[in-house]
Amino acid sequence: MRACIDIGGTKVAVSLAPDAVAAPGTGAPPPLEARRTEPTAKTGDNAALARQVLRLVDEACAEAGVAPAAITAAGVSSCGPFVLNAGQIELAAPNICGGLAGPARGLPNDWHSAPLEAPLRQRFASLRIENDCIAALEAERRWGALQGLDHCAYVTWSTGIGVGLCVDGRVLRGKHGNAGHAGHMFVSDDDSHALCGCGNVGDVEGLVAGNAFERRFGQGAAALLDAAAAGDATALARVDALCRVLGRMLYNLVATLDLQRISLGGSVFWHHRALLLARLQAQIDGRLPALTAGAQLVPAGLGLGVGDYAALALLS
Repeated sequence: MRACIDIGGTKVAVSLAPDAVAAPGTGAPPPLEARRTEPTAKTGDNAALARQVLRLVDEACAEAGVAPAAITAAGVSSCGPFVLNAGQIELAAPNICGGLAGPARGLPNDWHSAPLEAPLRQRFASLRIENDCIAALEAERRWGALQGLDHCAYVTWSTGIGVGLCVDGRVLRGKHGNAGHAGHMFVSDDDSHALCGCGNVGDVEGLVAGNAFERRFGQGAAALLDAAAAGDATALARVDALCRVLGRMLYNLVATLDLQRISLGGSVFWHHRALLLARLQAQIDGRLPALTAGAQLVPAGLGLGVGDYAALALLS
């Protein structure tokens, strides 16, 4: 068996997967076993996150009755950005590392990065680490809503805003594996409540990510979106404004990369997709049809399981 590790700004999830994985287009991915999840470690020294991951792998092994030493391969789907330290990947994730934006962001640490590759390579003989949206893109192209497409993207609307991109059948990675961080595009310069965890004020993530709702509106994402779905006029106006920001980011991706389809996931989107999908699509439709005609936004084919299967896709 192999370890599937999903690291997000809110939670870490670890599962075990069998060695045999179905080929692309042959149906659903195999079931994952012994899933463990808990809030992402953000206190103590910056090695706390790696220690948490390894402990959760051990706990999953104990449940599955597998000797930890028998798990020699791991796929890691992680929020980013990544930085390299002596050639090894560390996380400089705005929703984990409190030193990036400083005390005003409210994270309980002063980390500027968290080591990941070095401690995990001491444990696993085979290791692949990718940005979580690049990994989710691979999972959606293998088993989900992006099968058979060469010009596509996966976007998560969750704690943060993340993007994985594929053009001409090639997944884009960039110099440090950070291609697709479109959530950090600047879209405003005058909103004092739009401090992103990266330190930017007025980027997409600072304005619309799940962790921005409380700062901007005094209520969490679920409460605001539930109120909008129930017809509350103030909440609906706020949701329309949020969808204009994210929808314009999606339009920019379609116009820049000539995409066929974007698969959408993440907890903010997924639990309110009936409310949000058409509003986001409206920001694309009719704008420069030569570039946007036929471009579709669709819910992630793997649903809320896309994060777990993203890690598995890295091992396939």
